Amino acid sequence: MKTFMDKDFLLETETAKHLYHDYAKSMPLADYHCHLNPQEIYEDRRFQNLTEVWLGGMDEKGNLAGDHYKWRLLRANGVSEDFVTGNQDPYARFLKLAETLEMAIGNPMYHWCHLELQQFFGVTEPLTTESAPRIWEHCNHLLQNDPDMTARGLIRKANVAFIGTTDDPVDSLEYHAKIAADESFQVKVCPSFRPDKAMNIHKEGFLSYMQTLAQTVGKAQLATAQEVCDALVQRVEYFHRHGCRASDHGFESVPFRPITMDEANAIYQKALQGAALTEEEVAGYQTTLMLTLGKTYHRLGIVMQLHYSCLRNTNTRMFKKLGADAGYDATAQNICGSNIAGLLSALDENNQCPKTILYSLNPADNQQLGTLIGGFQDGITPGKIQHGSAWWFNDHKTGMQDQMISLANLGLLGNFVGMLTDSRSFLSYARHDYFRRILCNLIGNWVENGEYPNSDSSLKKIVQGICYYNAERYFDI
Repeated sequence: MKTFMDKDFLLETETAKHLYHDYAKSMPLADYHCHLNPQEIYEDRRFQNLTEVWLGGMDEKGNLAGDHYKWRLLRANGVSEDFVTGNQDPYARFLKLAETLEMAIGNPMYHWCHLELQQFFGVTEPLTTESAPRIWEHCNHLLQNDPDMTARGLIRKANVAFIGTTDDPVDSLEYHAKIAADESFQVKVCPSFRPDKAMNIHKEGFLSYMQTLAQTVGKAQLATAQEVCDALVQRVEYFHRHGCRASDHGFESVPFRPITMDEANAIYQKALQGAALTEEEVAGYQTTLMLTLGKTYHRLGIVMQLHYSCLRNTNTRMFKKLGADAGYDATAQNICGSNIAGLLSALDENNQCPKTILYSLNPADNQQLGTLIGGFQDGITPGKIQHGSAWWFNDHKTGMQDQMISLANLGLLGNFVGMLTDSRSFLSYARHDYFRRILCNLIGNWVENGEYPNSDSSLKKIVQGICYYNAERYFDI
């Protein structure tokens, strides 16, 4: 029987152990897509206890912030919401999490939490209701007193070289500018352009957001669809001046319905009047913006990320109570491969297709994405179009293996830009270690099965490329 989560955790062969310990483990991290708060990085936030850093909750402004992966597990264990996102005593909430994790056999959260305890706190014993008091006291002492256990310290401890946050077009990027000007902090923290609110012409809040966007670009209003496009381009350029390396778009289903600007404007005017829009009208408006932005990303060298097939806010009662991103989303089954191909093809027609990463929340799309990306590589940039890492409900052992096997079957795994956290937690860098162990085990098994030669120089290049160097090149870090 193997020891619980020892140094060779998830490494089944001698080759896997060699690849991980000698080539993967010490590589820097490029966390090119996350949801960390740049203000907390600049102000070097110190967390007072494990509950703050693990569960979060409502902040002083009444906004919900924390790890919805853990929230979902707590609810599944019959824990009431006041212990999940509420204001119950922090230690009582921590105990509920300890009780829940004991039931989480086979869930990646069990591994992630214990990797975080190991890497950041030196705790190697399993978290149980019996060990919880000791672990709580030990970790809280470090969080409150260790000079290296602040937000910046945790980033340094994880050997992070690059962070790509997720930012709205109307953001001033004040804290990104302050971080960039701080010579005492060498980690690159760059904004990523996330214009979903400008895209969602059919959703509540669109009209007020248009007013905010107009004010941000110095206008009283955005009177036409062309002015919306111009405003977004202006903000992309502003982000680019602040070091932006990537954009990100979240769609339930990626749209593609090309229309003229006059037609897009007619749809926009209809929305301004508060009229309901058809699905075709929404798709037409969104396509107009996506084509404008895609060309802008290409011109500025910004990577375009498309996340899709998420069924959001499934529980109406809890959405009204807690808002979005509270752990009530699910995998959707949206068939939009032809739309993605149409979008990329339209951009490619005049050689204006940007570097693009495609993520589907539905693993059934792996093969479609693996084959689709092959149609838009440009013969210049290695892996210009990427099949993104196993995302959200898929970033577990099986999901990561399936995504990498599919990519290897249909493309070039060696050009993969690797893992990201997609997280709001400063401890979640342990997910990169989890990914690296799974990567090395997968490759190690292929080598020991005679499916790839035991060529150390080639294996080192592949492993270290996927762990860091491919992302360093791709995002121009």
